[in-house]
Amino acid sequence: MNTLDALAGVLRVRPGAARPQALAGSRPDWAATLGRGKPADALPSLLSSVFSLCAHAHALCARAAVDAARGIEAPPSTASLRDETLREHLRRLLLDWPTRLAGSPSAEAQRALAACPLLRPDATDTPADWLERHLLGGRAQDWLAAWDADPHAAFASWRAGRASWLAALMDDIAPIADRRLPVASPLRVHADDAGLRALAGRLADEDDFSRLPDLDSRCAETGCWTRLDDAPKAPPAPTAGARMAARIAETVRLALPDAASRLRSGQLALGPGTGLAWAEMARGLLLHYVELDPTRTVVQRCRVLAPTEWNFHPQGAVAASLETLDPQAPDIARQVAVLMSAWDPCVRYDLLLPEVAHA
Repeated sequence: MNTLDALAGVLRVRPGAARPQALAGSRPDWAATLGRGKPADALPSLLSSVFSLCAHAHALCARAAVDAARGIEAPPSTASLRDETLREHLRRLLLDWPTRLAGSPSAEAQRALAACPLLRPDATDTPADWLERHLLGGRAQDWLAAWDADPHAAFASWRAGRASWLAALMDDIAPIADRRLPVASPLRVHADDAGLRALAGRLADEDDFSRLPDLDSRCAETGCWTRLDDAPKAPPAPTAGARMAARIAETVRLALPDAASRLRSGQLALGPGTGLAWAEMARGLLLHYVELDPTRTVVQRCRVLAPTEWNFHPQGAVAASLETLDPQAPDIARQVAVLMSAWDPCVRYDLLLPEVAHA
């Protein structure tokens, strides 16, 4: 393992192996190790540098958790959270998916990236025009209206029409992405204070909980398909494709006006010098727990519970899906890539396949 992997962690993926060998992570608990004894005001910048792929969301949550521990009511900014979540979604769609799922970025994907007004300040398109021209192949409002009416039918029709490079890519991977998977329960502990307080208690009392979380001894999953805003709606199909479709739909929704209220966030003062903050960010629900010293200036304890620890739990849904795969299948790398793109870890993964015996 190289130095960067040792610092950031890496997922070891073994298709066809039994859990927990099918999926194992190595990310150190840097929040607990590095946060203790640090000035409280320095914690946001420290954690944003440690969790660099989701730096902005970590900085927002850390600041809100410290404020809560000090009795200051200042939840994470919804506008800032929306903007950064949208940018993260676009990086996945424009950078990761074309390379990971198609083998190399298409010319259309590269043109979409170069023209994106949400990532490039010198771009000239409005977000709605850019979505229509470079991502959807049709009016964004019409696309979203069809999605809201019937997500499954709307997405299936859109990708089959192949009106854009993204629709064609989704159509190409449909035979893999539409396979039914052993998905987990949606993580919505932030629906009320009682759920958040219970989770905070486990973060405080169980040293391993931030790396191997569970809900009542069961694994859960989190992502843009488990938002509180969507709780009254029917759950998505138990497929990787449904989760990727949800990311595309949220990208469209956040790029259009009046999107700030979709992403929920908040903070809780749990007791003297103790605070919790949470936010629905690009990869799912993020939580920060902080205990400060009596002067409220020094961190005594810090815990971070990120979406990757839920979604890539060695006994979780992705691991269960990996168990079912044939490691000798000629398209095994693409099958794994679809899983990883759908649940989206914030660390690199290594695909480890058994050696083929030769006579």
